[in-house]
This record gives sequence, structure tokens and C-alpha cells, in this order.
Amino acid sequence: MKKMVILAGLLSCIGITAQAQDTKTEEPKGKAIVQVFGNFHTGFGAQNDDRGFELERSYFGYEYNFGKGLSAKAVMDIGKSSNVDDYQRIAYIKNAMVAWKRGNLTLNGGLISTTQFNFQEKFWGYRYIMKSFQDEYKFGNSADLGISVAYKFADWISADAIIVNGEGYKKIQKIDGLNYGLGLTLTPVKGFQIRVYGGLNESGDESKKSIVNLAAFAGYKHDKFTIGAEYNQMWNAGYADNANQYGYSVFASAKVAKFADIYARFDDLYSNDDWSIAKDERAAILGAQFKLGKYVKIAPNFRVSMPKVDGAKSAYSAYINCYFGF
Repeated sequence: MKKMVILAGLLSCIGITAQAQDTKTEEPKGKAIVQVFGNFHTGFGAQNDDRGFELERSYFGYEYNFGKGLSAKAVMDIGKSSNVDDYQRIAYIKNAMVAWKRGNLTLNGGLISTTQFNFQEKFWGYRYIMKSFQDEYKFGNSADLGISVAYKFADWISADAIIVNGEGYKKIQKIDGLNYGLGLTLTPVKGFQIRVYGGLNESGDESKKSIVNLAAFAGYKHDKFTIGAEYNQMWNAGYADNANQYGYSVFASAKVAKFADIYARFDDLYSNDDWSIAKDERAAILGAQFKLGKYVKIAPNFRVSMPKVDGAKSAYSAYINCYFGF
């Protein structure tokens, strides 16, 4: 109840301070959303048998702007099951939401994108090649059912709050608890941004522990290059007591031509007392991206995964990722 009061107070303050600005009359308009992620990959050494073409994910949807800051969006996500024995494609509703923007205030409701790692994902910029750290290692969900609010207090500071079910967009709610999050984004100088985020995902069960997330990110984006680093902690993963995970990710990219850039990234995931040693790893990726016109990207890259469990060998692989979208 205390958390609800705090969040309600924040929403009230933001609503009171929102500026009622006159806006130009907008003509209602809509646009289709199409994004397709695919790849060809091959492993080396012990991973030599892992090779083939893969259609990783497809997004199809529509977004409509009604004017006066009001818009709606619906997106289908067609991907693969997390069950390794299930080879069938599964379709989900990724977004079914309404958004309203007035001045510096933005409100979202419905099946919305979450704010836990959305900022980092956009800063990384290569989602079709590899998910951002928290998404890759299941620290949270990219979309969920609920509401969010964001307010830009000044050019250098903005804040956001979110309340969602906590199960993500692939499952219906079966736990009574909710997932609360607060974020703060700072831009002290042009191009340099800092973001901190804290979240609490209630277990809804007295026999289980609530999940707590903390994330800190800093990055600099220039016309010619981008660098970024994030540190993440998750307490009570899977609602299990003292099942904590930690990790960091550093990345950089540089534009080498109008149609080409190069990128590199290193991740390190670990757990307290090695309770999740079978999944703990260090991972690195190095590659290039080529833009073939306005809608197509191709990104050859080389990857290495270094498991931390005793006796496990590093896995090496080469990918050619492809993106089509508008």
C-alpha cells in the first residue's frame, strides 16, 4: 500500500506540473509496423553441428495517431518457444496500447513496452543482432500489461514510473503481486546520458520472495561513435530467496562509412555463491553492419561464449544477421 501511495503521489505531482500547451492541429494518420529478424550461423569446434538459417522474430502491427497527442498501437510478435523441445512458431500480442502526450508529459496504458531496459536497448542499437544485457539474461520483460508515465522536467532531467502485472506479455496474470518501477534519466551534456532504474516485482506469495532489480547505465553518443556501459543486479531471481544475479555490459560502435559501422560488446554474468553457475558466463561479440538501402541491414559478426562452470569449453560461432523493417 505504501508503494501505491508513493507512486500515486508521483503521478499526481507530474499531472499537476504538466504544462497545458497549445499544439498545432494534427491530421489523423497511421503507419504499418513490419520488422523481421533473421540469421545464418555456424559454430566452430565442439559447436560445429550448430549451423543453419533461422528466422528469429517477426513483428507485424499498426500505429495510428489520432491527433492532439493521442495514439494507439497494436503489434504481433511471432517467434519461437522458450521450450527447447518445441520447434513450432508461436504468436503473441506484444503491444496493444494507447498513448497520450501533452507537452512534457507522456502516459501509456495497456500492453505496453516496459521501462526497465528499453533505454539501454535503444542506446545499444543492434537489437536484431543481440538483445541488451537484461533482456538477454532474463532480468525482466520487454512488455507487460499496465500503465506508465514519463515527464521531462528540463532538457537535462526526466523521470518515469511504471506499474505492470509482472508476468510479461507472453503469459496471463496468475500472481496477485504487481511490478513497480521508477527511473531517472540525466543528460548533463549533449550526447552524454546517465540512467538509473529500480524495480520491485511482488511475489504475491508469502512463501516466496519479491524480485528486486537495480540498473545503472552511462553512455555517450556522437555522430561518429557510441560507447556505453551498464551494471545490473537482481535479487531473488525466480522469487527464490537469496538467488541473486549480477552483471555488466560494455559496448562501442563507430561509423566507418555512410552505409557501414562496426561494433563490439562484452558481457559478464555471475551469481552469488555460484547458485546459477550453469548459466553464468562471459560473452563477447565483434562485427560490422551494412545498410542496404532504407529498409534492409546485414550484420556479419563473430561471437564467443565463455561458461564459468568447471570443465566447460568456450563456444565460438559466426553469424550473419539480417533485418528488414519499416
